[in-house]
Formats: sequence, C-alpha cells, structure tokens
Amino acid sequence: MPTGRKFAAAREKIDSTKLYAPQEALALATELSFTNFDETVEVHMRLSIDPRHSDQQVRDKVLLPRGLGRSVTVLVIAEGDDARLAQGAGADYVGSDDVLEKIEKEDWFDYDVIIAVPEMMGKVGKMGRVLGPRGLMPNPKAGTVVRGEDLPRAIEDSKAGSIEFRNDKTGNLHVPIGKVSMGADALLENFSALIDAVRRSRPPSSKGTYMRKIVVTTTMGPSIKVDPVAAINLVVAA
Repeated sequence: MPTGRKFAAAREKIDSTKLYAPQEALALATELSFTNFDETVEVHMRLSIDPRHSDQQVRDKVLLPRGLGRSVTVLVIAEGDDARLAQGAGADYVGSDDVLEKIEKEDWFDYDVIIAVPEMMGKVGKMGRVLGPRGLMPNPKAGTVVRGEDLPRAIEDSKAGSIEFRNDKTGNLHVPIGKVSMGADALLENFSALIDAVRRSRPPSSKGTYMRKIVVTTTMGPSIKVDPVAAINLVVAA
C-alpha cells in the first residue's frame, strides 16, 4: 500500500532510541506529514498515577494559545433566557429536550463541544452512556457546565481552543494540540500550555516521576519520543 510505504519512510527518519527536545519533535512531526489532508498533531503522555483510585485522576482544561487550527462547533443545552443568550454569544446549536432527543434517537454528533447550564444537568446526566464515551459529557471542571451569565465566556473559550484533558483507564492522556499547517512554532506554544496545565493538575497522592513518557504524533504518522525533562524545563523557563 502507498500509505504503508510512506509511513515506513517517515518512520525511518526518526531515531527510535532518542528523546527529542519538544521543538525538534514537533518540527519533525510536521515535516514528515505525508497525507493529502491537514493532520491533527497529538500529544500522548504516560503518567505515574493509578487510575483505579479516585484521588489519582487527572482531569482539567487548557486554553491553547494558538487555537486548534480549525473551527470548533458548540452545542449549548439551555432554555429560555439562557438559550437566547447562548444564541447571541455565537453558539452553533442551542436546545434542550429537543436536542437531547435528537442525540439519543438519531445519533446526532455534528458538534465538538457541549456546554450546559446547571438547571439542565439532571436531563443531560441521563445521556452519560451516550455522551461519556465520546468525551462530550459536560463537566464543571472542564468549564462546560456554567451559569447562564457565564455562557458567552464559555462559548468564546471553546471556540478559541479550550479543550479538556483526562486520563484513560491506563493512566494515559491523549490530547490534540493543533494541525500540521499551524507550523512547529505555534504548535510548541500549545504544547507548552498543555504541559503546564498537566503539571499543575498532578494529584498530590501520585508518586515518583509524574510525566513518565511523552510522544507526539500526527493522525497518520509515526510516534516521536519527547524528553519529559526538556518538556518541563520549557515550561519552567517561560
């Protein structure tokens, strides 16, 4: 397969034994992109947490200073004045029972973020089995459950590149930080913001080296190992 050959060629240009500096890793990832579409650049981290314990969960949000390199579609679950405020603030979709029914019955997911007001969470919560696996369940810590007066800011932040990160069942994080077309410098700014946010979200009960492994990759590209010490120093020196 042509894609297989291109992937192999890209992988040959990466030293699998080397821990790259963040700038070098991101430059290499963008340089080796071989697809005919604008790939997403992703960061994957292995953390020294035990996700079986409730006090060792890593979940927060970060506003990527250079955005995600694409438009973000926002759905707001609200009624009455809150719904009208959301519409005026630029939400792409606004609704309540009608929207929740459409999600459940029609598998409707033409949006990237769901923001809800607290009054609607009793109904939204019942959709957890549908929204949870897709990472769409509103959550106060992620800034996606807000009071009506805070809707404009929440919508603005989501469209500007505010994203949630949370560990999976194996204690890893998987976070997009932008598109290849943004270039290594812009991606480095986003990478630094993410590293800083993850660092600040360290559970007090976690032991040992917190960020054990970091890799960057594009949607279809090979993984590039990043030196965790260099990643932390990048943030500390800023």
